[in-house]
Amino acid sequence: MLMRTDPFRELDRLTQQVLGTVARPALIPMDAYRHEGALLVHFDLPGVDPDSIDLSLEQNVLTVQAERRAPDTEGVEMVVDERPHGVFSRQLFLGETLSLDQVEANYDAGVLTVRIPEAEPAKPRKIEISRGDETKEIAG
Repeated sequence: MLMRTDPFRELDRLTQQVLGTVARPALIPMDAYRHEGALLVHFDLPGVDPDSIDLSLEQNVLTVQAERRAPDTEGVEMVVDERPHGVFSRQLFLGETLSLDQVEANYDAGVLTVRIPEAEPAKPRKIEISRGDETKEIAG
């Protein structure tokens, strides 16, 4: 049988302030790393309907928003309600070294994976300067 009272109520209250609650979920957990010329970001979204995931990119800010709907509990007595539900969101500020026009995303087994390729590094180039009839080349 499950216990309805908790002797560590204050500890739970502090934990909920830090990690979030059912009414106010915490941030989406993620891992990010570089692999084979790309930045890979994995967001944990278990139990989220893929149609509720919104992924947007604006001015080097990647925003992930998803919703996990609360279960239909009408007419039932909830004994334990610990799984967070509601709207989750997370923003990442991306650097200039990434190719933002080639972002790919995949959702599988509760994990949203976003792949952002690295941009080609700026290559040195020569710039010609013309002056009158004379042309001079400067290495840049």
